[in-house]
Amino acid sequence: MATQSATKKKPAAPTTSALMLPALHESTTSSGLSVLAAERGPLPLVAMRLVVRAGSAVDPKDKHGLADFTARLMRRGTQKRSADEIDEAIEFVGASFSVGSNEDLLSFFVTTPAEHFPAMIGLLGEIVREPSFPEREVELARERTLAGFANDLDDPSTIVDRAFTRALWGGHPYGHDIGGSSAHVRTFTREDLVRFHGERLGPKVALLSVVGAVDPKLVLDEAEKAFAGWTGGPEAAPRIPELGKMASGRILLVDKPDQTQTQVRIGGPGFRMGHPDYFPSTAMNNVLGGGFTSRLVNEVRVERGLTYGISSYFDMLNVGGVFAISTFTQTERTREMLDVSLAEVAKVREGGISAAELKKAQRYLAGLYPMRTETNESVASVIGDIRVHALGDDWVEKFRERLHAVKPKQTQEVAAKYLFPNPPLIVLLGKASAVKKQLKGLGSVKVVPASDYE
Repeated sequence: MATQSATKKKPAAPTTSALMLPALHESTTSSGLSVLAAERGPLPLVAMRLVVRAGSAVDPKDKHGLADFTARLMRRGTQKRSADEIDEAIEFVGASFSVGSNEDLLSFFVTTPAEHFPAMIGLLGEIVREPSFPEREVELARERTLAGFANDLDDPSTIVDRAFTRALWGGHPYGHDIGGSSAHVRTFTREDLVRFHGERLGPKVALLSVVGAVDPKLVLDEAEKAFAGWTGGPEAAPRIPELGKMASGRILLVDKPDQTQTQVRIGGPGFRMGHPDYFPSTAMNNVLGGGFTSRLVNEVRVERGLTYGISSYFDMLNVGGVFAISTFTQTERTREMLDVSLAEVAKVREGGISAAELKKAQRYLAGLYPMRTETNESVASVIGDIRVHALGDDWVEKFRERLHAVKPKQTQEVAAKYLFPNPPLIVLLGKASAVKKQLKGLGSVKVVPASDYE
């Protein structure tokens, strides 16, 4: 029997403009799936997001990319319907279905007209509970994926990002590309997918959020029908090990002799999702390189014309994170790009940002945030993230308040902590014969061919 409860939000005070999530109605199905329903109009649409704690971090050691591959194949047939029949059912009612994956999660997204909600949540349950993984569909997907890896060699940005991830995280479960590699994907079999689905996807490690023009009681009743009898998967979320020492103080040079530009990635340790440093770090980084008027953009692009684009960012995952810079430049200006970028980072690390810069960043970020709750899809995603990453149910409501509470001293503290207090890892992709001679004094250099990242 499903259990049900409702958590009501206090109405916002009339003198404030606080963002508020709609009231969340919670339940757990008889199979153990957590369900969050939020009624939200006025459009007659419903968005669903089912998240499963089975991202690429739980890929088998010799099957990198299996989580993503399995999720993509789940809609290609069930015990009751073929891939074409699934597509027809979705298209007939004007709905949409998509799959996403990252290091921590697999996500299944459905949007549907409200009148067809029961049918579409039923189809979602069918796809998640009983995928058939037809042999021919597995073969076709494997061929397409391998062809994609070959094509990736023509995309320098994709290759350098792949190299950066591997070098930075090393042997940690976060240290491989979400899609895997050609060497691993080539070995995937239907049996691998069936095993992964049975062992890693299950109701106890999943969460369903439903937002839109639908009665929460109907959501809870239909979720019980759709996911009754779902078994498999672990009893608790997988334990991803904490990161040890992250790679630093060296240079990986990915050789692609036909390049006239150098792709540049610079990185070091950051912090996990939901860390207390989030708000001061977000404000500080907006000034450094997180916005189009940032210091990095002004110095590197506007003043020196070294690139068309540069950004710095914090990539936050469940058990750790990264602070990084991403850009590109002409081959002959690679060293200048590195020197100027690292100098700007050092200025903020050592001197912080000004009170005026902080206020400007706070206004910008606070003004931008409401877009995170404009649509049913975005609200369903936010609800899922709040619960999966334990951000607290007041995350949206208090976001702008917490952002505006950041003081200059806090931004100075996080700058000193995360802006490369130790020499960073530098990953470059370009013409090695022309780039390597520019790197003297920056650290040990290892040259590898781009083909290593197919």
